[in-house]
Amino acid sequence: MYLEIKENDGILTGFLSGYIDTATAEQLGQEMKPLMQQASRAIEIDCSQLDYISSSGLRLLLSLRKQVAADGGSLVIKNINDEIRKVFTLTGFFKLFDIR
Repeated sequence: MYLEIKENDGILTGFLSGYIDTATAEQLGQEMKPLMQQASRAIEIDCSQLDYISSSGLRLLLSLRKQVAADGGSLVIKNINDEIRKVFTLTGFFKLFDIR
């Protein structure tokens, strides 16, 4: 699992890659702190290189969503593949997030 954060035109984009599971979720939680601290801004999570996400990873995205909502920012999840889309649909997360 890898998270790279870039800023472009005032939007923070987190690029996720690899596998997010129980073993990597703690590391991702640490790497997401800059996004959580700037939750009042526009944030995008690019999943074009994300291969797998477990419930641990979904919880982290939900925590980010809650922080963004509390701080008045915006959150978009983009470029999810069919497998990730299936997970989001089955868990009801598809209705919770702005997915593009």
